[in-house]
Amino acid sequence: MKMRNLSLTLLTFLLLGMAQVFAQSESSILGVWYNTEKTAQVEIIKTGSEFIGKIIWLKEPIRDGKPATDRENSDPKLKTRPLMGLNILEGLKYSAGVWKGGEIYDPKSGKTYSCEIKLKSPEILEVKGYIGFSFVGRTVEWTKVKK
Repeated sequence: MKMRNLSLTLLTFLLLGMAQVFAQSESSILGVWYNTEKTAQVEIIKTGSEFIGKIIWLKEPIRDGKPATDRENSDPKLKTRPLMGLNILEGLKYSAGVWKGGEIYDPKSGKTYSCEIKLKSPEILEVKGYIGFSFVGRTVEWTKVKK
């Protein structure tokens, strides 16, 4: 009897997990998301077969009386480009519940990383940036902006 209950419980969790994966579609990440610190909003859109994300709102859009710029970029030509409107996600493609194969740019460090995104819930994205192997990297959570 205990084994049957355990089996039913495990089967229920397995089916619920599968239902969540099947319920999401490749368009599930479209929309506006807060970064982890809630200092920026990133709009994710689909262009062709790829997903991109650009900064559309900053908590502090003005620095020293001027629009915030990409001052941490290692390329001197890009240090003066505005952060507002900057594409920070590029080249992501959907496959089996994961958006991957693209890159994420971190304006705080001026570095670009390989990127993978998973939908944790309809309101939370797991965004992973990594160099080399995806199991070695940093994962953060972005939250959906409520309209």
